[in-house]
Amino acid sequence: MQQTQAHSPGRGRDPFIDVIRALCVLAVISQHWLMPVLAYENGHLSTGNALASPGWWIVTWLTQVMPMVFFAGGAANFFSFRSVKSVNTWLRSRIARLLVPVIPLAAVWLLLPHALIGAGVPEQPVLMAGKIAGQLLWFLAVYVLVVALTPVMFTLYRRYGWRVIGVLAVCALVVDVLRFEVGSAIGFVNALFVWLAAHQLGFHYADGGLRMRSGWASAGLSAVGFGLTAAAVFFGPYPASMIGMPGAPVSNMSPPTALMLSLTIGQLGLWLTLRPVITRFAERPMATAVLQWCGTRFMTLYLWHMPALVMTAGIAIVGLGFSTPTPGSPMWFAVAPLWVGVSGLFLVCFTRMFGRFEFRRRSAASEMGLGKVVLAAVLSAGGLLGLAAQGFISPGNPIGPVLWVTLVLAGLLVVRERNAPRTAVAQGARTVPVQSAGRQEGARVLAGQGSG
Repeated sequence: MQQTQAHSPGRGRDPFIDVIRALCVLAVISQHWLMPVLAYENGHLSTGNALASPGWWIVTWLTQVMPMVFFAGGAANFFSFRSVKSVNTWLRSRIARLLVPVIPLAAVWLLLPHALIGAGVPEQPVLMAGKIAGQLLWFLAVYVLVVALTPVMFTLYRRYGWRVIGVLAVCALVVDVLRFEVGSAIGFVNALFVWLAAHQLGFHYADGGLRMRSGWASAGLSAVGFGLTAAAVFFGPYPASMIGMPGAPVSNMSPPTALMLSLTIGQLGLWLTLRPVITRFAERPMATAVLQWCGTRFMTLYLWHMPALVMTAGIAIVGLGFSTPTPGSPMWFAVAPLWVGVSGLFLVCFTRMFGRFEFRRRSAASEMGLGKVVLAAVLSAGGLLGLAAQGFISPGNPIGPVLWVTLVLAGLLVVRERNAPRTAVAQGARTVPVQSAGRQEGARVLAGQGSG
């Protein structure tokens, strides 16, 4: 089966990447909604994980889609970045687009837990909800840093090609050795090495370097990736589950291990095998409409799907005394569609209310110095990581969540778009097309000079 590109690499949108992004968001939402095993008694909400059921770890090899999220992000960033006129303007616009949807989430969740407790809702489930609402912001924190490093990684890609991924993989393995032999804290460095490598694979796809001559070649790539993953689990110190499990001494995701790289290869090969089918599906009018709708709301769907779950659980578990059936039982399968359906209704409502922050009309971003862009990325990433670790409410440190939100807001204010006069922008911005500037522009980025 011959695999062909839908269009010339790097020109315009790629429906294959759009489908991957949409299905990955759907997989993240579905897994997070179906994982919890919840019960409520005497003011205490107990939690478990359905994927901790015996043998269910194999499901996570397909449903842990963060490798493909970063891969798709890399391809999308490559398509966008290779033709920009100003590196700093591109960074400014990209970071602002990522941060704006966080503001309504923070505004709601800094106040809502206190209001619920004040209204008499038991404190323990409210504290858990406040933590869950911020937990998934780890992805956005890492992605902001990955976006900020895109100009550097683009230059390295042009200069060294596949060797960049090789170096990142070796670094990830070294970090794992130190993590298992010295201390676990150093493992968080892999949040950059691992996800930058997946992001870099997106560069190679967007530039045509991952075109397979046949479906057998991509299927072979998938077999190699999953085979390496299986070998590392069987012979090495890595757990079989690709998500963190309650009570497990090691997690492959928090922080990520080098095993995520072999999983990335396995999943990527599988997606490339299905690429002809996916691109034909994406050309259908209904699929195109859905992809366009999702494309302007990806961040909103991601940020608000856990609050939607909190609403469902609050009503069913805390309010009505319902408990999650035994995972895998007939009752669990019978209830799952209703559980997902109710959560989906809440998510649709949240998307209608808050999606406007993501797809609102924006004016063209003006030029900004590289130092300010870097400052915005560091401030916002630090605030997002703080919220992911602590949540939106912390009895032991009530000022903490406010501080983290302030850092995110400060980062957004640094890169906010101003309505500068056209003449000032034209005179102040010295823009050079990335594609035509080639390696000279990349050298300036590496030297910290930017393009402004």
